[in-house]
Amino acid sequence: MKIFRYLSGGILLIFLLFGAVVLPGAGAPEQKEGTVSSPEGEGAKDEIQLYSVEKRGWIMTRKIYKTAEEWKRLLSPEAYHVTEKQGTERAFSGAYWDHHEKGVYRCIRCGNDLFTSDTKFESGTGWPSFRTPVSEKNIDTRIDRSLFRERVEVLCSRCGAHLGHVFKDGPKLAGLRYCINSVALMFGK
Repeated sequence: MKIFRYLSGGILLIFLLFGAVVLPGAGAPEQKEGTVSSPEGEGAKDEIQLYSVEKRGWIMTRKIYKTAEEWKRLLSPEAYHVTEKQGTERAFSGAYWDHHEKGVYRCIRCGNDLFTSDTKFESGTGWPSFRTPVSEKNIDTRIDRSLFRERVEVLCSRCGAHLGHVFKDGPKLAGLRYCINSVALMFGK
């Protein structure tokens, strides 16, 4: 019986150490590299409606598809790691965690309007935090089961860039905290 306990404990340890690498689906959601068009091909399904802060209304635009290599050439190494590989910048290191100017935070990859300064708040986490996006249509969310827990990942709805995560511990009105990597954003006054 002792041998069985030691064996099962060892197997559990191996699973905990290597489970995310060995088991499919245990890590971040898989993205196909080299995808340059939608599965249905170009056309009406590539058109999406987004809210434009500048125009104060809805606009029609197309989704943006680039290969991982194209994004790598266009972005800084850190922006590529965060937006394409679901990375996270270090807390208190980004340009916008303590940023207080009035304006719009946009996707670093495609310029899609994501959040306004009016919805930004101090969360004490070291990352820019927002109560609500510009519009629910401007972002996408999906379940992220990496790091042995379940979180809700936030992505740009136009280009699929990983932005951060949303949590249910925000201010009382909305109750949400969109915790976004500074490096995934650009700011416009």
